[in-house]
Amino acid sequence: MKSNLLEHINSPIDLRKLPKNQLSQVAKELRDFIIDIVATKEGHLGASLGVVELTIALHYVFDTPNDLLIWDVGHQAYGHKILTERRQQFHTNRQLGGISGFPKRDESIYDAFGTGHSSTSISAALGMAIASKIKGDFKKQHIAVIGDASIASGMAFEALNHAGVTDANLLIILNDNTMGIDPSVGALKNYFTNVKAGKKVRKNNIIEALNFNYSGPIDGHNIETVINELERLKTIKGPKFLHIITTKGKGLEQAEQDQVTYHAPGKFDKITGERIIKDTSIQPPKFQDVFGETIVELAKNNDKIVGITPAMPTGSSLKLMIDELPDRAFDVGIAEQHAVTLAAGMATQGLIPFCAIYSTFLQRAYDQIIHDVALQNLPVIFCIDRAGIVGEDGATHHGVFDISYVRCIPNMVIFAPLNEVELRNMMYTAQLGIDFPLAIRYPRGRGTIIDWKQPFKKLEIGKAECVSEGNEIAVLTIGTIGNLLIDLQSELPKNKIAHYNMRFVKPLDETLLHTIFKKFNTIITIEDGTIVGGFGSAILEFASKNNYKSNTVKLLGIPDHFIEHGKVEELFDNIQLSKENIKEFLLNL
Repeated sequence: MKSNLLEHINSPIDLRKLPKNQLSQVAKELRDFIIDIVATKEGHLGASLGVVELTIALHYVFDTPNDLLIWDVGHQAYGHKILTERRQQFHTNRQLGGISGFPKRDESIYDAFGTGHSSTSISAALGMAIASKIKGDFKKQHIAVIGDASIASGMAFEALNHAGVTDANLLIILNDNTMGIDPSVGALKNYFTNVKAGKKVRKNNIIEALNFNYSGPIDGHNIETVINELERLKTIKGPKFLHIITTKGKGLEQAEQDQVTYHAPGKFDKITGERIIKDTSIQPPKFQDVFGETIVELAKNNDKIVGITPAMPTGSSLKLMIDELPDRAFDVGIAEQHAVTLAAGMATQGLIPFCAIYSTFLQRAYDQIIHDVALQNLPVIFCIDRAGIVGEDGATHHGVFDISYVRCIPNMVIFAPLNEVELRNMMYTAQLGIDFPLAIRYPRGRGTIIDWKQPFKKLEIGKAECVSEGNEIAVLTIGTIGNLLIDLQSELPKNKIAHYNMRFVKPLDETLLHTIFKKFNTIITIEDGTIVGGFGSAILEFASKNNYKSNTVKLLGIPDHFIEHGKVEELFDNIQLSKENIKEFLLNL
């Protein structure tokens, strides 16, 4: 037996040349390879470790890329990437100019469908299977690998409902590890738990009721068992469903024991598994923690406050409220549409719902924002987490569209705090009582103020502030990107540039804007959202409506193309939004 099999596997063709009895050794080497790279380069660890045997088995049994393989979300696709001609590039994973952390069609022919958001795989695979049938190709296989958290999402059920009445050559593999990023929740999770325990629900199988050929559950870490079952299922026509049981983080003790943290642990010691933690004792807090601590503080004094999150309790820090006030905080699973309309229902009954959703995931509930919340003018408070550029997760996760897609909705108010104190004050203001839906957007990561637990202050809706005076150029910023200008003040000509923290995208502080347009010939807007339809567009619309010269307004923001992955600072530099870029721009005016 070769001492290092993996270094000789450059594609699935090489993998298929090996005898079955060597595949367990490949699995060990593949796990070690993933751990070795992610320990220093960072990324999503636990999910990929959990599907090593499944990944090998799929590429061993099926004729990829001719057979089409889709990984739902894609957190678990590292092994897939390594086996499909990207082993030597894997060290560039999630880095600027390197390979993506998620499956991506234009990166490899082995990535049959681009993923990053959950619950899309079954619909996509079914679409491909139907396309194959229309083209007369009855040999091509179509496989979707989906987790027990993702399959509980509404879109996955919509696809199951359709697939069950087709004769599509479709195989759905349920990777059941009782985990998403956080532990899976809900009745379906309980059902699968009972199935695994051999309880009587096996006789009332939900999947079989939807007309799927169901098999399992089987041990997803027994590579021979998985291969044998996949080979059997290859010969069966119509929609098929294989239930496998895996352990997230398999092969690294710490990742198995602390599956939430080791979903994406940052840097860690590849030998001991211990995380390398920076000293953050004197750093400002993360915005997520400010949100989490503040909602608990407010909820303890206001029994109408409730918290809702779709499967992101730890990431959003709503888990603090779930732990302290479990009857008033809800993780509804990967169900953004349900989360928003649930909040709307609560609001009709006098509760004050804070709905914490990542910007990129709020996109998935757009109709509910319009139809169920805004149209009825219900006071739901959307806490839009991860707004702006988020870094290494890339184009599927950047929260750059929320200003644009929320701003066009009637009745919506949009607030973007400059810092964590303004975030707290807006949350405090909202729970005092509002009669409109409110969106509060804030970024991933740390703020600027160490002593952030200051007494609450009620904010005036639609009121901006002048941060610094100037006589020639007015710079209007929205949200935390305004701190770049504050940091630059000492490096800019004295009394030349005035800085306004606008706070509200909608409604705009029109009284202040009239003063600004009458005083300044040059006005700059800066935002960390898309320029198209964003904050700068709102300022241009104001200028047009009031017959001010729109050519005096210059917009800085996210350009009209998808931003790739990389460190936040690198990405800001690439799109001319870094501190130095803004400084150079202002000095050249």
